Amino acid sequence: MDATAKQLQAEVDRLNHELQTLKVHYHCEDDELITISEYILKRLEQLNVTSIFGVPGDFNMPFLDFIEDHPTIEWIGTCNELNAAYAADGYARVKEHSIGVVVTTFGVGELSAINGVAGAFSEMVPVLHIVGVPSTTQLKNKPMLHHTLGNGKFDAYTKAAEHITIAQAILMNKAQAAVEIDRILTECISRARPVYLAIPMDLTTEKIPAKRLKVELSRAPPPNDRDVENYVLDEIMELVDDAKQDVVILVDACAIRHDLREEVNDLLVKTRFPVYAAPMGKTAVSEEHERYGGIYIGSVTHPSIKERVESANLILSIGALKSDFNTGMFTYHIPARHTIELHSDHTLVRYAKFPGIGMKLLLPKLTERLSKYQEVASRIPVPHYKLDVPKESDDQISHAYFWPRVGKFFRKQDIIVAETGTSNFGVMDVPMPDKSVFVSQILYGSIGWATASTLGAALAGRDKCLGRTILFTGDGSMQLTVQEISTMTRHNLTPIIFVLNNKGYNIERHLHGLNRRYNDIADW
Repeated sequence: MDATAKQLQAEVDRLNHELQTLKVHYHCEDDELITISEYILKRLEQLNVTSIFGVPGDFNMPFLDFIEDHPTIEWIGTCNELNAAYAADGYARVKEHSIGVVVTTFGVGELSAINGVAGAFSEMVPVLHIVGVPSTTQLKNKPMLHHTLGNGKFDAYTKAAEHITIAQAILMNKAQAAVEIDRILTECISRARPVYLAIPMDLTTEKIPAKRLKVELSRAPPPNDRDVENYVLDEIMELVDDAKQDVVILVDACAIRHDLREEVNDLLVKTRFPVYAAPMGKTAVSEEHERYGGIYIGSVTHPSIKERVESANLILSIGALKSDFNTGMFTYHIPARHTIELHSDHTLVRYAKFPGIGMKLLLPKLTERLSKYQEVASRIPVPHYKLDVPKESDDQISHAYFWPRVGKFFRKQDIIVAETGTSNFGVMDVPMPDKSVFVSQILYGSIGWATASTLGAALAGRDKCLGRTILFTGDGSMQLTVQEISTMTRHNLTPIIFVLNNKGYNIERHLHGLNRRYNDIADW
């Protein structure tokens, strides 16, 4: 679906929500008024948000009063705004069906957070960035305020946010506040991307009707065109027959981001086709599932997995995100003529693209059609991938020993966070127990992300009654965000942290400058 079509669909969705809201207004006699701040928090409560991350600043503190006084949402003050954005990202990844929220102050605070929000945009993580800004009068008159650029361009920061958020709202009057809040939150939850909300100081306590809250926000995807969808299904079934049912399922990141775990699991149960995962799709399906074969990463895949995936007559790809690290530096050897790709807003059948045919609604119908092949698919062998701990002749801890060994340490429902670098590459092939959650920033790869993200992941895990939170990071990465461990201890979080002492920036060292001092750091 192109940008224009997406905008039109978003407008249709907004109008449908407005129609439902008007019906409620017409039939509801409740004239309750609440503040704009309370309205925002009520919406977040409906989205199951229980933690909000950020740093206080003079322009956001009136809003922070409402957060601190809220009965079910906890303020998690972080050591800096970048870490707050990372934590919100980690929170949203683990607490699916919810969103991450970061609150910063105008200018200096929001720019500090922007790298973390950009990472969430890159990896399709739903995060709400709330910015406390000067009063509506100041925004109009543009005096030379602190935290500005001193040139009267008060919109400079919003323009920056436009590039790394899917929707933005700058509240300038109370009449449109609720509509604007609902609009961006709907975009956030339906498109799995960050959004930006600016709240002027003088509007935080302004009162608006609460009636809209009776209509919950919709996260439903737009409907597929019935005729085109049926044509796509027919085409896929024809290709499956031509492939003599030799089909391999390849699950990737967007199956997680767009809430397809249940549909994918139903596909596996009803068809029993072999399933593999890309690195960003790790733990999208249970790695203990009897039809799960391992991780496919192009040319760097384990030879037995590589041969099985690349020799299949047909690949059914679900939620692919073909970035460099996710594809083994673009070394997939799967020709388009053997591939069907299901995406959130389009479907690819070999060389043909069908815009607007989204996988959320398509996959259940495809599963029902494919279920007739269950008996044949069950006979396709799927060797269960194992990673044995090697026996070594000395006491030196090598990567070849360490990663298979920690695999024996993992338990069901553990949250496993890996920093981009040696940790991510090392843990990728380690089979993880059922119901575990793997969290890593493979596409954006911001150094230091994992440690601060662990704060949000651990809080989300506590909300969901999951198991332990385990972080793997290198000494170079950790020193960027290590201060957030203090926030973890403050909130009684007890993640298990493995620090790989690489004596510097190890990945960078092997990319360039093996013996250069710029890759050295203090010994942690």
